[in-house]
Amino acid sequence: MSTATTASVSTHILDTSIGRPAEGVAILLSARSGSGADWTALGGSATDADGRCKDLPALPEGTTHVRLDFETETYFTRPVNTVKQAEAQQDAPRVRDSGAFFPEVTITFAVTPGEHYHVPLLLNPFGYSVYRGS
Repeated sequence: MSTATTASVSTHILDTSIGRPAEGVAILLSARSGSGADWTALGGSATDADGRCKDLPALPEGTTHVRLDFETETYFTRPVNTVKQAEAQQDAPRVRDSGAFFPEVTITFAVTPGEHYHVPLLLNPFGYSVYRGS
């Protein structure tokens, strides 16, 4: 009998165009138990004022791959957000004519039981990057 626990996942988002956390971004967590297996949506949440998503569902035993789907279009196109951004950074555009170049961001990664995976998303209107944090 194995004593290993399942892997765990956390994330946060920093809007690098304004140097501030991205609040209110919806995130969906999915998992699968092998590269050929079907994805199972486990549930979702949204980022808080600090850009963190603290209540993602637990991963089921046997999870080998995880997918985080970030709904970025709503974040970049809502009017309240563009005003906050312009106030936070004087040269930030008040209106983003193009909306969101990446309307969604999907990050897929492999996990090992018993390990924690913190996967931050660094986001701006025309690009993003991710890394395994701590």
